[in-house]
Amino acid sequence: MKIGIVGGTGDIGEGMTMRLSPVFDVVVGSREQDKAEASCTVARETLKNRGQSCSVSGVSNQGAVDEGEIVILAIPFKHVVPTLSTLHGFEDKIVISPINPMEKQDHFVFVPPPEGSAALLIKKLLPKEARLCCAFNTIAANRWKALDEELVYSVPVCSDDEDAKRQVMELVNRVSKLQAFNAGPLSVSPLIESLTPLVLNIARYNKMRDVGIQFR
Repeated sequence: MKIGIVGGTGDIGEGMTMRLSPVFDVVVGSREQDKAEASCTVARETLKNRGQSCSVSGVSNQGAVDEGEIVILAIPFKHVVPTLSTLHGFEDKIVISPINPMEKQDHFVFVPPPEGSAALLIKKLLPKEARLCCAFNTIAANRWKALDEELVYSVPVCSDDEDAKRQVMELVNRVSKLQAFNAGPLSVSPLIESLTPLVLNIARYNKMRDVGIQFR
């Protein structure tokens, strides 16, 4: 399975690349291909030093869409509209949104668009043939990059496409010690996205370093 990461040179994208590329073929996308290639070099060297092999290549964001069977949108919420307006070819692709619309005021606040969530906005922006899933929302960038530590979290996954949801859940379950849970249709995405500011607030006010979601 080949996974394309749009915005793969950001903090979350870089961490995802290092976690996913030992298991899957990963195509790292960026607005600047040179930056994507440099990020891939860092990932290869980091994993090599850990005794791990990987499959990773750097391309443009459009290249990540073109080459990926599954496309992860690892971009900040404020970049969703301008980024997606420059890309095409999402038809029949499984697209994963880990995006959370939130702001840091004196605490973290969920600030969804009028559609109700980032995922529901993205659904409007993508062609109707795209197979959109909401997943990975509650895993922080620093946790992806903490390669010495297992990711022991529950990952709620929602989508209106049951087959796409099944494939994304299988992907989740192959990464570290993540465990995927079927959260229902895409209309549940506001609930999933709002978990992240909640988790960040709990970590801040309780002086906790590693806060995540687990269902038991």
